[in-house]
Amino acid sequence: MSLSNLVMVDAHDLGRHLACYGYSAIPSDALDDLARRGVRFTNAHCTAPQCSPSRASLYTGRHAHDVGVLGLAHPPFDWRLQPAGAYLAHQLKQAGWATHHIGVQHVVRDEPRYVHELGFDTHEASHAPADVVASAAIARIDGARAPYFLNIGFEEPHRDAQGRYKTHPPFDARGVSLPPYLPDTLTAREEMAELQGAIHAMDRAMARILAAIEARDDAHDTWIIFTTDHGLALPRAKASMYDPGLAVALLMYWPARGLTGGRDIAALTSHVDLVPTILEGLDVPRPDTLHGRSLWPVLHGSSERHRTHVFAEKTFHTAYEPQRAVRSDRHKLIANFEVDILNVPGDVLRSPITATMVDEIALERPPLELYDLETDPEERINRIEDPDYASIAHELRDALVTWMQETNDPLLDGAIASPYRQATLRALGLPARPSPYP
Repeated sequence: MSLSNLVMVDAHDLGRHLACYGYSAIPSDALDDLARRGVRFTNAHCTAPQCSPSRASLYTGRHAHDVGVLGLAHPPFDWRLQPAGAYLAHQLKQAGWATHHIGVQHVVRDEPRYVHELGFDTHEASHAPADVVASAAIARIDGARAPYFLNIGFEEPHRDAQGRYKTHPPFDARGVSLPPYLPDTLTAREEMAELQGAIHAMDRAMARILAAIEARDDAHDTWIIFTTDHGLALPRAKASMYDPGLAVALLMYWPARGLTGGRDIAALTSHVDLVPTILEGLDVPRPDTLHGRSLWPVLHGSSERHRTHVFAEKTFHTAYEPQRAVRSDRHKLIANFEVDILNVPGDVLRSPITATMVDEIALERPPLELYDLETDPEERINRIEDPDYASIAHELRDALVTWMQETNDPLLDGAIASPYRQATLRALGLPARPSPYP
């Protein structure tokens, strides 16, 4: 068994909005330096464009519908991870690692007993700002026994309940990096400056954490992974099946295993691949139930390809929004299981940009959407009826249906009720019916 340490960091609602991914105005110096020293994945994707389902896949190696997280984990939505033992921390704790969580997690209710059920020995600084999270993480790093697993969750750049990027001041000293799917307006530029301020705060906290790791004698054999749950909380990004909702940053650094040198890996990868990669790297037995596959062949350089397709899902956010998607290197198919997929998450709704884009997001959805990501990277032209794309549509339909069948997607059996239905039945004095997703 490897005795290496693992520090895995996830940011909230970041996508790939870093300078090292081409957004030059972003003040992400520490993460850019990590990319220069380590390995950067340029074609990594999450499995769901919203918080709890994406994180459930990231930390179990299984798609969200298979582990019961078809929507948000916090009340009143109350989706529950099943079983908690599938979580990465639980597996590493069983194998002898000290396990610590700092900051936001959003896979289970934010209460100590639920977080400990995931396999963490300690949990602190939940929903704290980046500087507080960094201080708690540094204290844990300074005193941790090896081998340790430190899981750090930054709230930034997620908005708070009032729609603000916490209390961080805007940052536009290098200009602003406006994503191409947003209108170039003064309103959009002002919001991007606020977003960049939140990213700046997170990056400065990351710099402090990286320095604390480097100060330890076992820094050489500490594996650092940085990623995010999904895209920015903006229209056509978070909670959408378009690439801005699903494309994620993924950086690794581990000198002892050769994850150095500023290498780029262009292979198509999925968040569901992280757990099998980690278990193999740390020489921990892998469960047979995982949907992901280890990234070590591309990390070693023995293969340039990893996947032909990646898959994504959305069933509930704040309302029922059943969608499934499959993406290849060049094409994407989105299946809409309800005609009106218009429920905008509260934080996206609070963006002043949203009001300027209502006409393009308030659209009825066809059953299928097919996009050519090479000729139409913003996914504006639906090719599903184009005869030139018939063979591609057939290939992606087959791949999506096979994935849904192999992973026992409950959407194949009909509409899915949320846990809220159970609460309403109880409130009416009616018996709550058993559900596989309590």
